[in-house]
Amino acid sequence: MPATGALPSAAIERASLRTWISVLGCMLGALIAVLDIQITNSSLPNIEGGIGTGVDNGTWISTSYLIGEIIMIPLTDFFSRTFSFRRFLLGSLVLFLVCSVACAFATNLGQMIVTRGLQGFFGGCLIPLAFTIVLTKLPRHQQPVGLAIFATTATFGPSIGPTIGGYLTEHYGWQYIFFINLIPGAAMLAVLVPTLERTKMQLHLLKQGDWYGIAFMTVGLACLQTVLDEGNKDDWFGSPFIVHLSIVAAVCLTVFVVIELNIERPLVQLRLLLRRNFGLGTVANVLVGFALFGSVYVLPAYLDEVQGYNAEQIGVVLAWVGLPQLFIIPFMPVLMKRFDARLLVIAGLAIFAASCFMNTHLSFDVGGQQLTMTNVVRALGQAMVLSPLASITMAGMPPAEAGQASGLFNMMRSLGGAVGTAALATVITKREQFHSNIVGQSVTPFGETARGFLSSLQDYYLAHGMTDPAKAHHQAEILLGSLVERQALIMAFSDTFFVLGAILVVAAAAVALTGRPGVSAR
Repeated sequence: MPATGALPSAAIERASLRTWISVLGCMLGALIAVLDIQITNSSLPNIEGGIGTGVDNGTWISTSYLIGEIIMIPLTDFFSRTFSFRRFLLGSLVLFLVCSVACAFATNLGQMIVTRGLQGFFGGCLIPLAFTIVLTKLPRHQQPVGLAIFATTATFGPSIGPTIGGYLTEHYGWQYIFFINLIPGAAMLAVLVPTLERTKMQLHLLKQGDWYGIAFMTVGLACLQTVLDEGNKDDWFGSPFIVHLSIVAAVCLTVFVVIELNIERPLVQLRLLLRRNFGLGTVANVLVGFALFGSVYVLPAYLDEVQGYNAEQIGVVLAWVGLPQLFIIPFMPVLMKRFDARLLVIAGLAIFAASCFMNTHLSFDVGGQQLTMTNVVRALGQAMVLSPLASITMAGMPPAEAGQASGLFNMMRSLGGAVGTAALATVITKREQFHSNIVGQSVTPFGETARGFLSSLQDYYLAHGMTDPAKAHHQAEILLGSLVERQALIMAFSDTFFVLGAILVVAAAAVALTGRPGVSAR
């Protein structure tokens, strides 16, 4: 006779193969949506040359995508309920692929901004829908596996994006970073069309839509994203353009919050933030987004500006942040069963922070090879964070509110990434100016060390074909000035990595304040 304890284990609900195929298809969509945030970063100079625009305007290629994405994410729950999960996902996917191809054929900046913005808008829903399907279609005991797969898309995608973009740009041309989306897009359609559950549309929800909230949120987030991406270049509030956009963003987002807190059916359920775990988990998620996307910005910038790496070389270095995660994240569901999820997140954040602190002693000699160890450490830390953090944040969340929670959770991580990139760009600029002034005060033509250096350089130039002593001395001064400037830039990047580490320590403190998920939340 079978043991009495065998019946409950045999009766445990398990997701069907069809459900798992749907989940994996949605995860592929989340991956390509996240990839496209970063895939253009290492190829921007090539794209700018291809469409005939300058460096200052080229940032709009990334900005427009982020604006579209960050607007769509909170709209996803409403649209998926109105048009049905299946129709909305598949329709958005097809339009995302159409816009991807359109980006490849853009011939000027205006076309690229419009097509990238639409690409981000239609791709933005792929991230929260992947998260939602885990929370709504998988049984509780299988959700850690789904969250681990989602974490792979969220942390692996930004890290490997520049690698893929750099390789395709160097070997095939920048257009292929957009064409490449057709391969996973076709695979998604092949698996999702037959497996996603068919449900009826609820078009009557359009009459109940929070349209004023949608309007104010759209304008506010668009202006905020533009301020964040363009602020450092335009000297922040020294620019009337940035000041005006900041005012519009502040007013619109304030009105949006007031509407959401007072309307019967809000677009974004902000009151979810009053839940202890969801509120603190979202704070930690914002800071994780800050560090995750910020580190993917800072490291390529260092390799480009200091070491002179091209797009493919930068991609090879960043591969050591992305690829190790593929071997670590699959073990997270097992660890989540054995250890408190909070301890796993705190450990991951501590390792991630340690990798940043390891980069606070940069020098002329620190290039790709010297960064391999810190990148592997960073990969380990990132891999340990997101899936248990999502589990903590969503503990006790009713399935009916999963869509709202997913949109808010993922929007805040993207917003944290936008704030992080803008803040760190400003830190680099300001700290470079600071260190340049400090070093410049020590390195003067009147100092004995500087005089000796200039004299030896002058002799070198005279010995190698330069006949005019005055011209040789002037050339030596130019080289000394460039060395001072480069050293100040290296020190600025070191300071920026310290800021990243400090942000992650704060995130760990937020996680420590969360409550342990109950049995029902596991």
